Amino acid sequence: MTLPQLNIGVIGLGVMGQRMLARLAAHARLNPVLVWDANPAAIAQTLQQYPALQAATSAAQLIAAPGLHSLYIATPPAPHMALSELAFDAGLAVFCEKPLTVDFEAARRCIDRIEARGHRAAVNFALASSPGLALLQQHFGSGRASELGSLQTVELALAFAAWPRPWQAGAGAWLSERIEGGFSREVLSHFIFALQRVLGPATLVRSQVDYPSDGHRAETGLQAELQAGSVKIHIQGLVGGAQADHNAMRWCADAGEISMSEWFSRIEQRRADGQLLAGPTNDASELRQAGQLDQLDQWVALIEGRPHGLPGYTEALAVQQTIEAMLQTRSNSW
Repeated sequence: MTLPQLNIGVIGLGVMGQRMLARLAAHARLNPVLVWDANPAAIAQTLQQYPALQAATSAAQLIAAPGLHSLYIATPPAPHMALSELAFDAGLAVFCEKPLTVDFEAARRCIDRIEARGHRAAVNFALASSPGLALLQQHFGSGRASELGSLQTVELALAFAAWPRPWQAGAGAWLSERIEGGFSREVLSHFIFALQRVLGPATLVRSQVDYPSDGHRAETGLQAELQAGSVKIHIQGLVGGAQADHNAMRWCADAGEISMSEWFSRIEQRRADGQLLAGPTNDASELRQAGQLDQLDQWVALIEGRPHGLPGYTEALAVQQTIEAMLQTRSNSW
């Protein structure tokens, strides 16, 4: 039996909007039909690449269009909550890019509405569908007993040759600005999501942030220590180093460790005696493809009101609260 297609409206045609359109083009059920962006040139370029799409005259007109099932929001953070509210008014499921927002009061009002009225909403933390995250939950999730023993520390390192990265040049100036942008909100947040999905809420112990002296550009360095239960988390992020863009996370237990790098696409499990353990395939391309396909299938479940593993707005707000806490320097003797 052929299942019905689910029509998607896309607001925001920058880097993330274009990436999502490319992925949706290969999915059997998620069908992008209507797009809008504040930049007419972005709309024109998108329609040239995807002739079957139609352009709305405004964000509000797109959301109110008949026949849509879901809205994908790929704008800068400021309008996320207002667009979500309009989508709920129209009965649409919402899939929103992160960061969710820096307006916590607006987010809480939106979450209250979701909880009171059962609206369907999720946030695009890509690691939610990663086989690597499933492995971490298997070993260190609540109540789990791991052959690697009890988790002691988590270490996370991020490095960027430049920020924004060259491929983000078309995303807009906001990515480089302190108000909504920066690598902590855009990249570190993915890993904070994974951390808190496995271990629960993390609290800030201390942080040190390096900002440019101009008063408006985003952070160029971050050191932070968090605590999640009995587990200590050490974080380092740097812009402008000699190393190319890189991310690596080590989950160190008393009888072994799990190391993940490059968006959990490279995974290694090792006992304390050095013995390697079997786990998910270490084919980076295969792991990425599996995660991306699972995410789209989870989006279908969201639209249809079925159980899914995508992070909701409450979980995304908790991530953002941790990020914003780290960005307010709190140092007590490094």
